[in-house]
Amino acid sequence: MLRAVIFDFDGVITDSEILHFRAFNAVLTQHGFQLTSQEYSRDYLGMTDKDCFKALIGEGRLRISEAQIQSLVRRKTRVFEQLARTEGKIIEGVREFLDAMAVAKVPTAICSGALRAEIELILEEARLRDYFDVIVSAEEVAQGKPDPEGFLLALKKLSEQWAEPIATESCVVIEDSHWGLRAAEAAGMRTVAVTNTYDAAELKQADKVVHRLDDLTLEDLRQLCS
Repeated sequence: MLRAVIFDFDGVITDSEILHFRAFNAVLTQHGFQLTSQEYSRDYLGMTDKDCFKALIGEGRLRISEAQIQSLVRRKTRVFEQLARTEGKIIEGVREFLDAMAVAKVPTAICSGALRAEIELILEEARLRDYFDVIVSAEEVAQGKPDPEGFLLALKKLSEQWAEPIATESCVVIEDSHWGLRAAEAAGMRTVAVTNTYDAAELKQADKVVHRLDDLTLEDLRQLCS
């Protein structure tokens, strides 16, 4: 039985992966290098800002101490927020799908590796904030995706708002990356992948793959949880 839907944010709700990529490179340029779009999407896209910078330090590309990571995260966030205010946009089909979830009164959450300020900014600008009962952002988890911690926390928070706990198998996660799909599977949840960031062949581990969110119906979600 379908009881809840949890959405990733970047690449599912908003077309902001390119903005994160540009913001990372604006910071990394000051340290003498940039990421290519290919390596960013292959190796770093699913990481939190902190984990991305930490990985680059571990690879020997970013020559700073881990104590300096938080300063880089703040700089990257400032650049991202400037880009989001002028260039952030909601992916086509999202608003229609959220309307359908609201009419059906399905509890919804966001679980994202982005910072809460980044998520709230884009949702408020697009007037989508009221569609989501719960938001779990990077600051609230110790381990980012593919660890299931974020999804389990989002479901726990949703369950606290309803009379009965929501079982993991009654929850559908909507993702755009293999990192997110692995996290949802580890949490015991059903999965839908949208091909906004990767093509269908790279997302075949999902229970269902769609090209747009409004290609997905309430009945599709119910079948996944039956």
